[in-house]
Amino acid sequence: MEIKVKAIHFDATEKLEQFINKKVEKLVKHHEEIANAEVTLKVVKPETAMNKEASIKLEMPRNEDLFANKVADTFEEAVDLAVDALKRQLEKTKKDK
Repeated sequence: MEIKVKAIHFDATEKLEQFINKKVEKLVKHHEEIANAEVTLKVVKPETAMNKEASIKLEMPRNEDLFANKVADTFEEAVDLAVDALKRQLEKTKKDK
C-alpha cells in the first residue's frame, strides 16, 4: 500500500508523517485490498481549538473508495479518529461480502 501525505498550507514534520504512516499501515490488517491511502491535513481556522483536520481516503480496487474526515485539537488525534472510522468502514465492507 502506498501512503501519500499532503499538508495544505504548512509543512508536516517528519515525526507527524511517521505517525500517520504507522497508523494507516495498520488498516491493512483489516482489509488486504487497500491499494493506496491519501492523507490530507489542514488547519481549519487558525487560533481556535479543534482546528486540525485530517482526511483519509482509501483506494480499493474491487470496492468503493472509503473516506473519513475528522477534526480535533491535534493532527495526531484527528488521524486517530479518522483511522478508527475507517476501521469500522472496512469491517462493514468485509461483512457485506
